[in-house]
Amino acid sequence: MYDYIIVGAGSAGCVLANRLSADPAVSVLLVEAGGRDWHPFIHMPAGLAKLINNKQINWHYETEPEAALNGRRLYWPRGRVLGGSSSINAMCYIRGHARDYDEWAEAGNRGWGWSEVLPYFKRAEDQQRGASAYHGVGGPLSVQDLRYTNPLTAVFLDAAAGAGQPRNADFNDADQIGFGHYQVTQRDGRRCSAARAYLSGIRARTNLEIMTSTLAHRIEFQGDRAAALVVQRGGAEVRLEASREIVLCGGAVNSPQLLMLSGIGDEEALRRHGIRPRVKLPGVGANLQDHLDICLLQSCSQNITYDRTNDLMVGLRYFLTKSGIGTSNIAESGGFARSSRAPDARPDLQYHFVPALLDDHGRNRLPGNGYTLHCCALRPRSRGSISLRSASPGDPPVIRANYLSDGEDLEIMLEGFALSREIFAQAAFDPYRAEEILPGAAAQDRASIIEFIRTKAETIYHPVGTCRMGQDEDAVVDAELRVHGVRGLRVVDASVMPTLIGGNTNAPTIMLGERAADLIATRSARAA
Repeated sequence: MYDYIIVGAGSAGCVLANRLSADPAVSVLLVEAGGRDWHPFIHMPAGLAKLINNKQINWHYETEPEAALNGRRLYWPRGRVLGGSSSINAMCYIRGHARDYDEWAEAGNRGWGWSEVLPYFKRAEDQQRGASAYHGVGGPLSVQDLRYTNPLTAVFLDAAAGAGQPRNADFNDADQIGFGHYQVTQRDGRRCSAARAYLSGIRARTNLEIMTSTLAHRIEFQGDRAAALVVQRGGAEVRLEASREIVLCGGAVNSPQLLMLSGIGDEEALRRHGIRPRVKLPGVGANLQDHLDICLLQSCSQNITYDRTNDLMVGLRYFLTKSGIGTSNIAESGGFARSSRAPDARPDLQYHFVPALLDDHGRNRLPGNGYTLHCCALRPRSRGSISLRSASPGDPPVIRANYLSDGEDLEIMLEGFALSREIFAQAAFDPYRAEEILPGAAAQDRASIIEFIRTKAETIYHPVGTCRMGQDEDAVVDAELRVHGVRGLRVVDASVMPTLIGGNTNAPTIMLGERAADLIATRSARAA
């Protein structure tokens, strides 16, 4: 018996484990399907390139064939390890635009406007540059400038300026538009995942238990209250009871899957898999949104990229001195821009520059040296879904992202790709530029570039929305993140986001965990 059971030790789950167990009067269990974050490449920032295919720490999901992407199944890596995807991501610290959160509040989600969430971003943060109106110090999550950047990163920023884009030294202050270096979730040259930030100093707490290699099967109820979590551990089913709440923190894929396995979702779909419906919530698994990304790859005439580095020497320098290429997040710089189709003042395009050739998430190693520019449309209109493949918790769910099902998304991506080419054509790159690799110089007309996008676009790892926060009949949780129709059950992760924020989703998910901890503690105090 525990007071709180948290399912999923990702970006939000680690926050909740820390904040809730800070009260010695309550007992907290943190359940994670993956293992401990022992792998050295998790902690060495540049090691992320070595983790992309590691099935021990990665759910290794694939979408169903995507109709608008030539029927391709897209690879969806998601963290299956302490820290979740914060243990395998590129560490870019981005919050999104203030207006993104104000729209959540205006849609009826009281308490989620920018002025209300900013204090939680600041509470989480330990900003290397110091405290300000937008930044905090002393929090668990270390946010720092990169210790090392490739020479091409400065060239890229000069080229962006040459293309008329402003410089931006801080994407997380009052103005998001512009190009600059990304700040990263690192501490002293090491990855600062949610696990390192929120768990490393508290594992000795006697009221906190962390249970790894434990797969959640279903939630069991007493009347309308979530009473227990059934898990598979060591080859056997185990029933874990919660006296106060069960909190799902599995992310946009796993949280809706567990709700459906527990009888919460679309009634007809549940019955098709032999699951007795408990709560009719057709919005479970719906409203899936993600950032679709297209990469421009350019060959480099000089041997200064990360394509042909000596891995042994990079690793040796890193582990001895915590310096050099090993401290790089690879996506060292980028920026935010507005297309002509942007409906308001917010940027609707995001860029990540990589001083290396990156194709198919780095799984397809190309010969030679080169550099890559990612571009994604920040607020896609297309919507997809997560659904059950079977009633077996071990089977991966069905992921239908439905990328580019709304034609406006394609138009914005076309504009974004044109700006990518414009930046790479600037004089700053003249000493380094060789032939264009992908899509290649022959692809100039609209039809060719559309075909290139349909053939090569990939996720940039930001799925949200499948347990949407709201008050209407299709919403899954309320503004306090409580699942509609039951007691003692919440969802706290990126799946509750009504709409996708304009940027990387790790920092916003940590913010969700911080605010949810206050919501849970306040409710517990009222009940007492």
